[in-house]
Amino acid sequence: MKQEYEALFTPWKIGNVEIKNRIVMCSMGGTSIFGWMEPNHFDKEAAAFLLERAKNNVGLILPGIAPIRDTMGGKWLYQNKGKFEQLKEFMDEFHKTGAKLFIQLTAGMGRSMAVNDLMVKMIKNKAFGTLGKPIFDMDYLCASASETPNRWVDDVYSRPLTVEEIHEIVEAFAKTAKLCMDAGVDGIEVHAVHEGYLLDQFTMRYTNQRTDEYGGSFENRYRFPAEIVRSIKKTCGGNFPVSLRYSVVSKTKDFRKGAVPGEEDYVEVGRDMAESEQAAKFLQNAGYDMLNCDNGTYDAWYWAHPPAYMPENCNLSDVIHIREFVTIPVVCAGKMTPSAGAEAIREGKLDAMGVARQFLTDPTWVTKLMEDREADIKPCIHCHNACFTMARYEGTANIQDLADAIHMARCALNPRTMQSKKYKIEKVSKAKNIAVIGGGIGGMESALVLAERGHHVTIYEKSDCLGGIFVQAAAPVYKEKDRELIEWYRREIPKHPTITVRLNTEVRDLQTIEADEIIIATGSAAKRPPFKGLERSIEAVEYLSGKEIGENVIIVGGGLTGCEIAYDLILKGKKPQIVEMKNDLVAVKGVCLANSSFLREMLAFKKTPVFLETTLLEIKEDGVTVKDKDGKVFDLKGDSVIVSIGYNPAPLTQGSRHIHLVGDANGVGNLRTVIWRAWDVCMKL
Repeated sequence: MKQEYEALFTPWKIGNVEIKNRIVMCSMGGTSIFGWMEPNHFDKEAAAFLLERAKNNVGLILPGIAPIRDTMGGKWLYQNKGKFEQLKEFMDEFHKTGAKLFIQLTAGMGRSMAVNDLMVKMIKNKAFGTLGKPIFDMDYLCASASETPNRWVDDVYSRPLTVEEIHEIVEAFAKTAKLCMDAGVDGIEVHAVHEGYLLDQFTMRYTNQRTDEYGGSFENRYRFPAEIVRSIKKTCGGNFPVSLRYSVVSKTKDFRKGAVPGEEDYVEVGRDMAESEQAAKFLQNAGYDMLNCDNGTYDAWYWAHPPAYMPENCNLSDVIHIREFVTIPVVCAGKMTPSAGAEAIREGKLDAMGVARQFLTDPTWVTKLMEDREADIKPCIHCHNACFTMARYEGTANIQDLADAIHMARCALNPRTMQSKKYKIEKVSKAKNIAVIGGGIGGMESALVLAERGHHVTIYEKSDCLGGIFVQAAAPVYKEKDRELIEWYRREIPKHPTITVRLNTEVRDLQTIEADEIIIATGSAAKRPPFKGLERSIEAVEYLSGKEIGENVIIVGGGLTGCEIAYDLILKGKKPQIVEMKNDLVAVKGVCLANSSFLREMLAFKKTPVFLETTLLEIKEDGVTVKDKDGKVFDLKGDSVIVSIGYNPAPLTQGSRHIHLVGDANGVGNLRTVIWRAWDVCMKL
């Protein structure tokens, strides 16, 4: 182990519970030991997920949030006693690893409930809502401190919880915590005065307009989480540790408006640092034994779920500050790096480092860190392509696929995460010779899976290096993790003696290839519609390949790639403007709201001109001619024009019995579709 990381591997205590090291696996929805978006039960898939991480040297593990009352069906978590007997058996096995486990219990989502179109219909149509109430009681699931607008839908409002309902929740926390304690669980984490979830909605003025004992004054707004910890301590005893998931600063300007990094001149409508200093002390005095911290709300979601665009260790300075106001341990999460975490711990500024998504990508990363094998760690790239796909744009509800809503905390880069029954490596009885045409991510992932199964693989790559189009996709300055992923693949391929790589070898005729099976991973080609003056523009991939451009750049296409290019240009000191046909930027399914809202709000903060519902008519020497939704035709001046309007699959040939398409050659998507498709194909060969 590197000396700089030694502080991470020192013991510490939460109350009287000693934790063997300073690495905390933070909770991720979907990894709940009691199931997710279904009637509560002991979840064996989640249990296996948690145990594997425990065996790989994590100090403290927090499973995914467990609703105190089922999202589906409305049953209280404490009512099904049988699952706690299974939990006890699991804890006996879990403790053999030396790790500790705190179960995170949530009061609910309130106005942050990611409602989809079906749920919206249940809310607006009372008859339909009544019919569906035994499955999804939307009136209760969306209930909040006050009547406030839902984060996801324009005209849906939460109703205020009654005092009786609040008391029921407090009692349920205590009852459930006692059952967890009796099952051998080491502690409880209360979810959450954090991220704008239900308890947080009570604490903040902009979401709490109550006039009873749960609203108004500071003490009243924080009464709900204080009553919960007191009730747990009364039932379980003062020595049973209770952590609190806590957002230090809300970073929120209004409903659906966050404050991006660098934006200091705004009025905080949620919790500012002055109130947070008071709140941290108040919550400690109420009985909490630890604060597990980050920043943000669902209205500023990119702080709690930072995408690639956010800086590393984005919450650390605020968390270090708040630690000065308490004497209980403080943990920081949010794109934390081991070096920054270790330094803060070594200097006495922090007690532990919280990490979440890296555990989805590589369950053994802590072990590798300890063994000085950092280069072997497959990096999380903060894409949210599988772990967190809730998405919306102007005029929509949550457009996340139902399968993703039910199965969260999967990983784009590691299909086996929370899908161990579906995705697994099974050795073949007879090895085949398999050709992979294309050395991008899809081709390399295919080769690795095939080699692990026992096949002999040859990769044919027309360029002089592996990586394919992802080399260009990883070019923006903020995509250092994407570049690390490419290098990880390039290091992994040579470790397999049954993989041969032939660079600078373009395959045009499959008849020249001798193989039992052929994988086509030749990617996609940019769409080139017949715009007048198209020859005066460059493609997005040309810009990402380093082609020189002017200072004032017009980007045609405000999808994900176009907006990412615009942000990259801003960071390079250039002046982009965007022309987009749709009614919003990044108006697509599959891009997490944490990602898309960052781009929209950062571009707005940087005063980037954006022309929505506007079509391109002509590209000229000095700019473009466009037409807006009202039919007005006008010119935009610019030195360069980048066209970024999507891609079409470009397979070398079509699939057949022994020819298999993967990656964008099969269908344009993202790394999740590329990698999962590679597994879907290669597990069958």
